[in-house]
Amino acid sequence: MHLHILGIGGVFMAGLALLARSLGHRVTGCDGPLYPPMSEVLAAHGISPIVGYSADQVALGADCYLIGNAISRGNPLLEEILDRGLPYRSGPQWLAEAVLPGRWVVAVSGTHGKTTTTALVAHILRAAGLDPGYLIGGAAVGFPAPAALGSTPLFVLEADEYDTAFCDKRAKFVHYRPRTLVINHLEYDHADIYPDLAAIETQFHHLIRTMPRSARIIGRADLPAIDRVLMRGCWSEVERFGWGGPQPGWWVTREGDRVTIGRGEEVFGSVLLALPGVHNALNGCAAVAAAVHAGVAPQEAVAALATFAGVRRRFEQRGTVAGVTVYDDFAHHPTAIAATLAALRPQVAGRLIAVFEPRSNTMKRGVMREQLPGAFADADRVFGYSKGLDWDLASALAPLGNRVVVDDAIDRLVAAIVAAAQPGDAIVAMSNGSFEGIHERLLAALAERGAQNR
Repeated sequence: MHLHILGIGGVFMAGLALLARSLGHRVTGCDGPLYPPMSEVLAAHGISPIVGYSADQVALGADCYLIGNAISRGNPLLEEILDRGLPYRSGPQWLAEAVLPGRWVVAVSGTHGKTTTTALVAHILRAAGLDPGYLIGGAAVGFPAPAALGSTPLFVLEADEYDTAFCDKRAKFVHYRPRTLVINHLEYDHADIYPDLAAIETQFHHLIRTMPRSARIIGRADLPAIDRVLMRGCWSEVERFGWGGPQPGWWVTREGDRVTIGRGEEVFGSVLLALPGVHNALNGCAAVAAAVHAGVAPQEAVAALATFAGVRRRFEQRGTVAGVTVYDDFAHHPTAIAATLAALRPQVAGRLIAVFEPRSNTMKRGVMREQLPGAFADADRVFGYSKGLDWDLASALAPLGNRVVVDDAIDRLVAAIVAAAQPGDAIVAMSNGSFEGIHERLLAALAERGAQNR
């Protein structure tokens, strides 16, 4: 079968492309200009997307069109598909029909930590020799691709609460029918889709209604939103996990790079975890709990955390020039920004310089601008990129005083950051997009400054 994928450069749709190829389908696709890591992933698998959504792509003669959720009515190719009555599916619907039947689905959901936790679960299962299928919303280090079919019934996937497609406004995850469900975090996001947190909680309720009695929900223990979801109705087993122990359910503590994980009064192990911060320790705990439900011994699951090498764009060190280290991180919500900076702060000998692009649909609307000053509490300097915003980022960050520089020109912003940076400093650039290649720009500008000073 020939599948043509609209929006193939998105992490989810690119993963579907790889799965479809593994199933023997011919795969083509289209998108806007792509950036790493997904551009590299597709190229490595011999997929060269068409740039743009011209209506004449129907001449390729695809048997079915997979429509990504970034595709809206008015898109010329989508309109041509609809006008001609050609067969199409949303990405989640195709996944549910073509890949997931008969699989033990381990779904990782929540506002934050989905990609890292999904990769952790898949890593633990692989370390245990179980060879799961997986679909990870990013490029995990040590994985040959962000998606694979695997050779066992187990399938691990990132379960996004974002809407499914132009024709299906339910959350993606309602299609997946998980046997193991992780709810890692739950707070307001996706302001372009949901009016409030209650609407998101309703989507989680709908997901739980699809789960069998023998399934298990593994949810954070200290979040009222998750409590409210479970109180609306739950027919499956429930385990909770949280920070500090011993306590009922799963728990984790951290001292430096070493995390200790247990359940109730039992301690299952203490290992070095390369991912910094409390939030990553909790991600690890959730992953262990999910892997145990899928059949891994608790001690073996904890031990496997020590060999996890991380995910690109999550605390990814891009380089060090003249004593200044540049990191890339996907944080784009105030809670995630605060967690990233708090985790990095103890590791920085000099100053922590935060660079932020409000690029997510929620942040572009300015919905959470009042939370931004608090999110940057651990940063010594803050640089904001305001291009394309219709709200005043400088005013939102004004409570931080002279620690802040805001600019709408990338070259000026890079110049200001480099002028401020000193040996021993760490620069962490946070965005859920390409950020106009700011990491490479910073490293090149730092190198140029170093050459001029010699």
